[in-house]
Amino acid sequence: MNAMTHYRIAHKLHELKVPVIPRIITEQAHSKTGIDIHPGAQIGEYFSIDHGTGVVIGETTIIGNHVTLYQGVTLGAKSFKYDDAKSFKYDEQGNMLNVPRHPIIEDHVTVYSNASILGRITIGHHSTIGGNIWLTHSVPPNSRILQSKAVDAGFTDGAGI
Repeated sequence: MNAMTHYRIAHKLHELKVPVIPRIITEQAHSKTGIDIHPGAQIGEYFSIDHGTGVVIGETTIIGNHVTLYQGVTLGAKSFKYDDAKSFKYDEQGNMLNVPRHPIIEDHVTVYSNASILGRITIGHHSTIGGNIWLTHSVPPNSRILQSKAVDAGFTDGAGI
């Protein structure tokens, strides 16, 4: 609740193009809650973060309505794009372009603990993303993305160790 209240205020100020203050507000919430939400992210109604420590939501993320995230979820960028300008300080690449580089999470999506959803990909509505998933491609609506089952290589009496 604390992180979202700070975010909603910071987001409105960000939309009004107020410099610096929106980031200060969200960083205050980050230091108190462990939840890092960029004020530029767009978050719909009925959004929930359960046990939020370690949640990161990037600047160009779009989150729909009725979305739930669990602890440790990252909605982040995979990489940055640069223009062709060369500068004296960074002569190997140009200036970073301000293009959407974070995920789109549609309505009624649940993302479980420690999932990383990276890049400008779309998670279709009514989808479930399991814990500890590393996702860099879009998934259609009504998807269930889960880890493979663990392989039990049982050993008895220390055999094989």
